[in-house]
Amino acid sequence: MKLKWTSYPYIVWMIIFIVIPLVLILFFSITSGDVFKIGEFQFTLDNFKRFMNPTYLKVLGRSINLALKSTLICFLLGYPMAMIISREKIKKRNAMILLFILPMWMNFLLRTYAWLTLLGRNGLINYIIKKLGFAPLSLIYNDKAILLGMIYNFLPFMVLPIYSILIKIDKSLIEAAEDLGASKLEVFTKIIFPLSIPGIVSGFTMVFMPAVSTFVITSLLGGGKYMLIGNLVEQQFLWSGDWNFGSAISIVMMIFILISMGIMTKFDGDRKGGGLW
Repeated sequence: MKLKWTSYPYIVWMIIFIVIPLVLILFFSITSGDVFKIGEFQFTLDNFKRFMNPTYLKVLGRSINLALKSTLICFLLGYPMAMIISREKIKKRNAMILLFILPMWMNFLLRTYAWLTLLGRNGLINYIIKKLGFAPLSLIYNDKAILLGMIYNFLPFMVLPIYSILIKIDKSLIEAAEDLGASKLEVFTKIIFPLSIPGIVSGFTMVFMPAVSTFVITSLLGGGKYMLIGNLVEQQFLWSGDWNFGSAISIVMMIFILISMGIMTKFDGDRKGGGLW
């Protein structure tokens, strides 16, 4: 099939800003030495072997652990929220969606900074606790604060895909099931939930990917005490100047994310169709 001339600018854009950067990252990951000087670098897999160090594997495990936790909690909070919104009238539904996504209009960094004023030692929450006569709590610079920041920032990415699927479910299917004597629980488990699987898969993907690679939330709410894979990549590029190792970590993360997406897509494909009846 021939490409239309109108598609050429997009192809050029993709080559310059997607393909070339990925090729450069791959090139850096399999070389050592000064890659900017011909003859002073050599091809090697030592960067990937270096990542097999238990210290770095522990960082990867911690990143995956927090990302999975935040994704699961976002699902547990987001699915009921998406159902509540989808059942409202159109005007009220649109207003609720607007209020829900309103914080996303603010810069990601500013949204995360706002939690410092809430969770800090002299923040709003501890101020109220001290006024009530209790000792202030340590609410920040720990993994719970990082997890809270992830949930707050990524929850909309779980709610919106599920909501977009729920509002498209044919109401006649639900009415037919109820007419046949199905209880509300049976309607949900055998019709609504199976039909919303594509939205759930999209939500899991859209939350897990940024959560596993985030570094801003960890830096601010973790106080630099908790190293995640995103922070490790940032450290290699900005502070250590080891672009080769940083690129190798990036390639490993891309492969891991692609595998995760493939598994979710396969699961979504297996579940497409009607409900469980």
